[in-house]
Amino acid sequence: MTQSGYLDMELLRFTTAGSVDDGKSTLIGRLLYDSKSIFEDQLEAVKGSSQKKGLAHIDLSLLTDGLKDEREQGITIDVAYRYFATPRRKFIIADTPGHIQYTRNMVTGASTANLALILIDARKGVIEQTYRHSYIASLLQIPHIIVCVNKMDLVDYDQERFNEIVKTYEAFASKLDVQDIRFIPISALEGDNVVNRSTKTSWYEGSTLLHTLENIHIGSDYNHLDARFPIQTVIRPHRQEYHDFRGYAGRIDGGVFRPGEEIIVLPSGFKSKIKEIMVGEEKVSEAFPPMSVTMTLDDDIDVSRGDMLAKPNNQPDSTQDLELMMCWLNNRGLNPSSKYILRHTSNEMRTMVKEVIYKLNINSLSKDESDKNIGMNDIFRAKLRTTKAVLKDAYRKNRNTGSLILVDEATNETVAAGMIV
Repeated sequence: MTQSGYLDMELLRFTTAGSVDDGKSTLIGRLLYDSKSIFEDQLEAVKGSSQKKGLAHIDLSLLTDGLKDEREQGITIDVAYRYFATPRRKFIIADTPGHIQYTRNMVTGASTANLALILIDARKGVIEQTYRHSYIASLLQIPHIIVCVNKMDLVDYDQERFNEIVKTYEAFASKLDVQDIRFIPISALEGDNVVNRSTKTSWYEGSTLLHTLENIHIGSDYNHLDARFPIQTVIRPHRQEYHDFRGYAGRIDGGVFRPGEEIIVLPSGFKSKIKEIMVGEEKVSEAFPPMSVTMTLDDDIDVSRGDMLAKPNNQPDSTQDLELMMCWLNNRGLNPSSKYILRHTSNEMRTMVKEVIYKLNINSLSKDESDKNIGMNDIFRAKLRTTKAVLKDAYRKNRNTGSLILVDEATNETVAAGMIV
């Protein structure tokens, strides 16, 4: 494949989630192994490690479990990112931990995902962690969920057992905000229905996991209606041939922009028309998410980092009072009297948490309005007040302009991730 062909391929980001020992790392290892996405030296190292453990088979989970503690305990602690490609698509996998205490890692790994792979052990069925991970996937508005019922080899590939798990999950999923849920019976260890179809599940008529990942439609996952272009930087080359050039660079977060169209600069309210749109030095006729581009305008107006270009008849809300769902990521709990830095698109400002409305019990999905103490991994609804207006959309409408993070002023640590309601 040519380099330009590889670069033009569609990218699917997906996250894996499941309880400890459900086989997430083995599944990813199997995907990489069976799709021939592993270097020889990696494979040799994994074979050597497997032999040292006295295993008769290759332990494919070692391909993803990078931390020494993980290899020794056989669990995933950190978010491990893996990259692979097939002739149809490029993939980025975020392998996230199963433990309750690593909820924040799952939020991190899932925040940019098009799809969530949720693993269920066929012997254990739907458990508390399944609910937790599915709810987080729904909260983060991941458009597609594939439920992989793993370890089918340990229940003799029993169709009844598979159907029972599907029924239980569907009853719970009816409360979630996810449009596309699919179920696949697999054995990551044996390779059934991961890359190759299994002869042992003749009753299953759907696609293999890799075929589903390659063909699932993600083009409409982005918001192509509401034009949003947060400015990251202003480009002023100090060279004679570009003496008058002033370009505005950033990533398109929504909608479609074309040369000649009228835009409004927010928050100033100045209007102009798009002169040119460039990707590198190449001029393009339109730009849409998630392209990174440089735009020039007809008029020489004041535009700087943190401003946003939108269409005059379709603008984001501008407000200093936000209500949002948040996940607390830091060891130190929320201090209501502290001031935090709020980062939203390319903008930042100071903020304080005015009120915690409720804390979510993620297992029962009930709202606890009496407990306002927020610690690590807690998911809660809150009201914030900022020092200047935020140009925002609701998270369910646009994941880019609807999300933000809070940063501790003193330590510069990211303490929370938020989804604007």
